[in-house]
Amino acid sequence: MNERGRLIVISAPSGAGKGTVIERLLKLRPEIVMSVSATTRAPREGEKDGEAYHFIDTEKFLRMIRGGDFLEYAEYVGDYYGTPKKPVLDAIDAGKDVLLEIEVQGARQVIDIMPGAMTIFIVPPSMEELERRLRGRGTDSEDKLAARLLQAKTELGHKSEYTNIVVNDDIERAVTEIIEILDNT
Repeated sequence: MNERGRLIVISAPSGAGKGTVIERLLKLRPEIVMSVSATTRAPREGEKDGEAYHFIDTEKFLRMIRGGDFLEYAEYVGDYYGTPKKPVLDAIDAGKDVLLEIEVQGARQVIDIMPGAMTIFIVPPSMEELERRLRGRGTDSEDKLAARLLQAKTELGHKSEYTNIVVNDDIERAVTEIIEILDNT
């Protein structure tokens, strides 16, 4: 029988660079399985259904909540996000490490269900840099941008709930730090 895999939870405020850090981490550690979340938000340019996210409508998402099909789920800035439970548990049972890229509310739900999960919170070097990154995306209205910045401040207040905190001031340095955490835990 295979040794059980680990659950790795990585959270960060929107714009902190978690997607870029995770992409680089998975290139260096291809054995880590990336959980694909479901969301009701519209795809961004270049995102493919089933790769970046499972893009579903709100009605289907709510049916899945009622069916107990999520490991965690949350509403974030007007859209729902959630982690389908079965693929994550199947991969862990098969001995694979599974990475969840989720926000603070979802991470709390996961930690309650799976208290042994490894938790990493990625922070931006400053709020000014975070705002610069969000504006640079060019994907949000001013109202949505303001909501993301307000949400980021709230989320940064919860970083102490995570076992590990990594400052993303340099992608390569941040990825190296996460690899050291994985190798030493």
